[in-house]
Amino acid sequence: MTGNAVLELSGVTKRYGDFLAVDGVSFDAPKGSILGLLGPNGAGKTSTLRMILGISAPTEGEIAIFGRAPGKAVQRRIGYLPEERGLYKRMTALDTIAYFAKLKGVWGGKARRRASELLDELGLGHVKDRRIEALSKGMAQKVQLATAIAHEPELVILDEPFSGLDPINQNELEAAIRRLANAGTTVLFSTHTMSHAERLCDRFVILVHGRKAFDGTLDEARAEIPRKIKLESASDLNFLSAVKGVTEVIPPHEGVPHWEIVLAKGADPQAVLAACFEHGAKLTRFDSSPPSLHEVFVVLAGGDVGDAEP
Repeated sequence: MTGNAVLELSGVTKRYGDFLAVDGVSFDAPKGSILGLLGPNGAGKTSTLRMILGISAPTEGEIAIFGRAPGKAVQRRIGYLPEERGLYKRMTALDTIAYFAKLKGVWGGKARRRASELLDELGLGHVKDRRIEALSKGMAQKVQLATAIAHEPELVILDEPFSGLDPINQNELEAAIRRLANAGTTVLFSTHTMSHAERLCDRFVILVHGRKAFDGTLDEARAEIPRKIKLESASDLNFLSAVKGVTEVIPPHEGVPHWEIVLAKGADPQAVLAACFEHGAKLTRFDSSPPSLHEVFVVLAGGDVGDAEP
């Protein structure tokens, strides 16, 4: 295992008959990091998670968790929140979390104390004695997260954790994930919603058609694509094509009300602004902010973004 990597995949491939679900994927997750596994449905995210969890075996390649192969030897050091949720509806929130803690080796009063602590931490202390069937969807999802971390695992794997949550519960879940990482827990989560990954992740792995399209930080991802400046003006800005570092000038068109100025790598956006002043072009908008993760994803996925959301 490389350095302080808690999780390491090397050339992992998964075939289901003639279908190639995962194709030679390699990446690692250092201790205490938050790693996003991104891609549209069908990209190979869930197949990859299932191999990490030991639910299915790779066709080729190797996976190491704490330096060992997936399986019983490392099970209790892992917490898992599946995409398909499922809790015992007639159990109370407290009993549910304590029960899952016991399944992972936390016994007696310690399991109930841990359950109570987590409910308070997640803002659910007032519903600890309420049955799961009486909870809102957001509350139940936070209880399910608590069941995944009740035994204080060192690696937490979350499959589409934000699915179906309202904005308030999404923010609370993001805060819970940050607390885990700050405490030294390694977090791997899959999502097709780029905004959560952009706010949370130290690094990203982007899968497209089962292959790794990118592995790195947000800044490194942004450097992979041409930078665009967005301008709004009543003037004709085609003169900007002569500015050093400008590779393309795209006028407003259907669905895009602004000019887009594409820059070469390393080009200075201020040169575009200076040229506008020099030509007397009046601007009502000048946006040179770096691309969002969703914009990066669209380019790296070759436009095949499926159900990926901003």
